[in-house]
Amino acid sequence: MSRRVLLAAPRSFCAGVDRAIEIVERLLAEHGPPIYVRHQIVHNDHVVRRLEQMGAVFVDSEDEVPSGEICVLSAHGVAPAVRENCERRGLRVVDAVCPLVSKVHAEARRYADTGHLVALVGHADHVEVIGTRGERPDSTVVIESPEDAEKLESDGRPVAVVTQTTLSLDDVQATVDALEGRFGTLRRPAADDICYATQNRQDAVKRLAEEATLILVIGSETSSNAQRLVEVARNAGAAAELIGGDDELDVAVLDGHTTIGLTAGASTPEELVEATVSRLAELGWGDLEEITVARENVQFRLPREVAAS
Repeated sequence: MSRRVLLAAPRSFCAGVDRAIEIVERLLAEHGPPIYVRHQIVHNDHVVRRLEQMGAVFVDSEDEVPSGEICVLSAHGVAPAVRENCERRGLRVVDAVCPLVSKVHAEARRYADTGHLVALVGHADHVEVIGTRGERPDSTVVIESPEDAEKLESDGRPVAVVTQTTLSLDDVQATVDALEGRFGTLRRPAADDICYATQNRQDAVKRLAEEATLILVIGSETSSNAQRLVEVARNAGAAAELIGGDDELDVAVLDGHTTIGLTAGASTPEELVEATVSRLAELGWGDLEEITVARENVQFRLPREVAAS
């Protein structure tokens, strides 16, 4: 019997991740190391290690960056207080925040400033949500579940909803439905906050699960979207495992599976996918087929600090 690998498309880097990594690489080429980056530029250990070898220094707080040095803000976004602190400390800020995240920040400000209570649907401890909530903390409540939605008190204020970009429509639907059930029609952006890449990668996994009995997701433990791909695969009826790359592939998990699905989170380099495909071929899964559910051609402009370099 043929042993197949179904390769998801789209997979790996999204436009926001591509942009953030390119910003750090260009700054290192132009200015030389060190280039300080607040928080992991993207949630992938392989990417972080490679940039560290090139001279990037990742810090948990802008307070760790020496005065006058370049401080890159990661793709996940930060609260205004962080930017203000950078300015006070004389840091040269370069913004690598994903434009889709910046859009959600703008929406949160707009709703709060027009008297709304902002219901921010997402994971309270996720760095993106922490940054978004920081825009208007007194007018923003993080809602993690339908149960949270049902307990929310608006004190008579109209409710507007925004969402963490790395959650899909499926991820937030029950919570948004619960908010609507409690408060009626919600104000929401004209276009969805949901990141196109998140939705596309989850849709691709669902398609893989129609044929694959095991789905391997390449990504780091710290990656919310990679972890969610594993959950989506399992919810669709397939076995699923998160692996960091081909070197973490446990041959035992392949036993009993003739059709294996393979995908990667939005912060995972394609080279890790290629290496895993090669490893699977060595192990006897040499029949490769790409399954495409969408085509992505999104590109984001670089910030002026690096656009001309």
